[in-house]
Amino acid sequence: MTIATANTPTAQEQIEKNFRWNFLVNSLDGASFWFGMSFMSSTIILPLYVSHFTSNPLLIGLIPFLSTAGYLLPQLFLANAVSRAPKKKFFPVNLGFFTERIPIFLLAPTAYFLATDHPTAALSLFFVLLAWHTFGAGAIIVGWQDMIAKIIPVQHRGRFFGITNFMGNGAGVLGALAVPIVLDRFAFPMGYVISFSAAGVLILLSWFSIALTREPDIASNRPLISQTDYLRSLPEILRRDHNFRMYLLTRIVLALSSMATGFLAVYAVRTWTLPDAQASGFTVALQVGLALSNLFFGFLADRKGHKLSLEIGLAISVLLLILAVTAPNPWWFFPVFFFQGAVNASLFVSGISIVYEFTDTENRPTYIGLANTIPGLAGTIAPLIGGWLAGAIGYHAMFTLAAAIGIVSWCLLHFAVQEPRKTSAGS
Repeated sequence: MTIATANTPTAQEQIEKNFRWNFLVNSLDGASFWFGMSFMSSTIILPLYVSHFTSNPLLIGLIPFLSTAGYLLPQLFLANAVSRAPKKKFFPVNLGFFTERIPIFLLAPTAYFLATDHPTAALSLFFVLLAWHTFGAGAIIVGWQDMIAKIIPVQHRGRFFGITNFMGNGAGVLGALAVPIVLDRFAFPMGYVISFSAAGVLILLSWFSIALTREPDIASNRPLISQTDYLRSLPEILRRDHNFRMYLLTRIVLALSSMATGFLAVYAVRTWTLPDAQASGFTVALQVGLALSNLFFGFLADRKGHKLSLEIGLAISVLLLILAVTAPNPWWFFPVFFFQGAVNASLFVSGISIVYEFTDTENRPTYIGLANTIPGLAGTIAPLIGGWLAGAIGYHAMFTLAAAIGIVSWCLLHFAVQEPRKTSAGS
């Protein structure tokens, strides 16, 4: 196949010709993926599963720690390779099958064969598989994001993510309704085995969908440089781009505020002695919040910009922590998790898309890597700090501190970051 350059009519004609097809198959990919993830929510289901083996908040904090570190830290080290690749599809499809998808398939047999008779081995292998999945996902995310930015024009990206996640999280409501029933009817660990199995099947379906993407080969105009020289060039990007630098600072502070996220379900369970079936019902509120908010933020961002969507999401993140601290009974946690879904939707729809608008096509993978890896360093330690604070000063104090940090992050975003759509030629 002849490799085109980014601005040739051949490449643009292929992108325009296949736009509807790519919108469809990648929407199905995202919908299946998020439907599957509703059966193994890292905010609710996975902490509940781990709580059967340990009550140590630091170990429970390993779940959001690995999720953050795995997804975010590897990205900057892959950005150089992604920027040179004529076809970005290789990363989420060819590489991602082994690094991201396979470990999810192995969660169910691990729980089935080890959870009852060999709990220490089950817990250890669970964390190995979670790390494999999250770091494997981190290795392909820059390629996936760059592929989406390549095949979905800027004026359609907000609604693409909004519609895709609305479909996935809307279907995820069904999963969230099913999980409490399964956990109630089947003794531990069978309920989790069934839930993890459903996740594995749906994740496989999403891989088949993304593999159908039609992406033209486009040669990069970037000169070939070594990984060492590439990493040495990054401080100069941060030095000259003040607006992007302030955005990164905002995301770092926000990452520290997220220290409380992985402990909300465990806090509710322990405070009111809830059974797993009842606590997992919070997943319904989370999925409804995700579904509705993805649609809302997707269309809002296309019209008003991604900065406004992020500001709303950050404000909601503070509100939900205030609700958690003041909750007089467990029913209050249904709106808490609904709002958590809204926050997640804002960060996914606009946290991804806004980065595309800080820069041009050639530098896009580098900006994606910087936007995820640098805040990821803070996000990596935040759950461990949260776990330590929960044990040292209690959940209430930890949630309050996280809310205060969240207010700082909103102020930074609102006053220090300019809407990049108005100030940059990013595409």
